[in-house]
Amino acid sequence: MADPIRIGVLGRGTVGGAFARLLEERADAVAAATGRRPELAGVLSRSEGEFAEILAGSDVIVELIGGTDPAREYVLTALHAGKPVVTANKQLLAQHGEELFAAAREAGVALRFEAAVAGVIPIVRTIQESFGVTEIDKVFGIVNGTTNFILSEMAATGAAYEEVLARAQQLGYAEADPTEDVNGADAAAKMAILARLAFHAPVTLADVAFEGIEGIQPDDLAYAKELDLSLKLLGVAERRDGGLSVRVFPCFLYGGHPLAPVEGPFNAVMVEAPAITEVTMSGPGAGGVETASAVLGDVVSILSGDAPAAEVREELPLVADVASSFYLHLEVADRPGVLARIAQVLGENEISVKSVVQRGIGEDARLVMVVHECLESRFHAAIEEIGGLDELRSQPRFIRVIEEEFV
Repeated sequence: MADPIRIGVLGRGTVGGAFARLLEERADAVAAATGRRPELAGVLSRSEGEFAEILAGSDVIVELIGGTDPAREYVLTALHAGKPVVTANKQLLAQHGEELFAAAREAGVALRFEAAVAGVIPIVRTIQESFGVTEIDKVFGIVNGTTNFILSEMAATGAAYEEVLARAQQLGYAEADPTEDVNGADAAAKMAILARLAFHAPVTLADVAFEGIEGIQPDDLAYAKELDLSLKLLGVAERRDGGLSVRVFPCFLYGGHPLAPVEGPFNAVMVEAPAITEVTMSGPGAGGVETASAVLGDVVSILSGDAPAAEVREELPLVADVASSFYLHLEVADRPGVLARIAQVLGENEISVKSVVQRGIGEDARLVMVVHECLESRFHAAIEEIGGLDELRSQPRFIRVIEEEFV
């Protein structure tokens, strides 16, 4: 008979309920794999359980409450008590990770959090263990399934953002309040976690610049098809100029990029390093059962042998001004010399044009172009100047473009 291991669960929401059911269903398999049979020691919710009693009666604590308060207090108390903790709480880790990792190291217990990033994709374990001593150059990908579904549907149907968001909510891909998903904050928290692991640097949510998808227009996606581009909300953490850049932003990808075909509520993460070239992992990025499966995987990992808590090894300065290519959408009056004036402004800012599409005539003309990689500060200076031209009928719209295609 396998020795029992008592699991205390904090939270009985969608993920908490799914985890409790999965724990019972897979208890035999866990016992066979680890020699320990998991048992539910208790559940804390608004209507049941007391934290102190659950902590005292548990060998492992699983935190699925969400948010930072009271989750931070519960997790710290459990770690100080010498109890390993599994959490799916990305905001908790992104905002208070250093404090939590330090508490785990001091107590000599595991803090596992695979389910906090990219659903069932084992990216956290891969970076921590498989690439633990590899010097990673870049970690990037699609880490929010809600926005990927919205952008995929907008591109496929031509529908407006608001219409597709409502559809995503009906299907359960978006929360009733989708703010943190669509404004990029959810992806930013995940990228803070991945950046800390990949570069062993003290990255927090406050260090991540992020933009969302609320301003994306259907005609941006229509023009993008003509240029063989697909739109994703991308998270990027990379070494740049002796420092570290961590950002989240809408981004066009060419068809040859490995992330371009990833559609619907799926996530995909790429890791680049000199020793491995590049590795791509993809899978479902959301859902109660999927997240619960990742949580159970962390429990099994703890039973199989605790991994050390992440430790800071490098102090890398944050780099804000990086080089990027851009898609640029301009609504202009179709007058002689307008394209020449725009090209002149771009040229004066050392920006070259890769491709141009012109549509409409007269007062309904549009110029859509992709410019080659340039410093973002130069591009923004050019945009400010272009926005002041008399021929512009509205402010320029622009979206970053990744030129790599991996072909």
